Amino acid sequence: MMANQVIFFHGGGSMEDYEADKKLVESLEGYLKPSYVFHYPFLPDDGSPDLGRRQQINQAISESKDGVILVAHSLGASMLLACLSEFSFERRIKAVFLVATPFWEGSEDWVKPFKLRQDFAEKLDKNIPLFFYHCHDDEEVPIAQLAMYRQQLEWATFREISVGGHQFNDDLSIVAADVRSLAKA
Repeated sequence: MMANQVIFFHGGGSMEDYEADKKLVESLEGYLKPSYVFHYPFLPDDGSPDLGRRQQINQAISESKDGVILVAHSLGASMLLACLSEFSFERRIKAVFLVATPFWEGSEDWVKPFKLRQDFAEKLDKNIPLFFYHCHDDEEVPIAQLAMYRQQLEWATFREISVGGHQFNDDLSIVAADVRSLAKA
């Protein structure tokens, strides 16, 4: 039996952010191995307004196998959502898991490249299971931003966690449980 492929997209734009999120990847991987194979690409800031995220994420998905599971944290999660609503993919995506996802608002020049299009919710494939996770004590992305997604994506699954901060105390057991539940479905 072939292992399921998981791609995890980190938050932020630096090697420090990549290293911090590596603990999340290791947590998820620990709960899901050996049935899942992980790919954790470093997404460097390429100097473009969106740090190169759309192109980098699009490329990683295009190079994956059918049935890929996509997981992303923070900026990586919001940019993955942007990609899924702006591009078509030849690969079949099994499910999407978004952790501590910012909802970018405002008209400042630096914010514009990160914002979702107005019609993003209509462009998402509702046949792909979509999960959001957010801690009430997230010190970087307020939990109120989860409500913005809940309003527009009524068909998605939303999980609120009492404590864990922005990094979920480096424990993605709740995400792993949902990934495993899809395998049983």
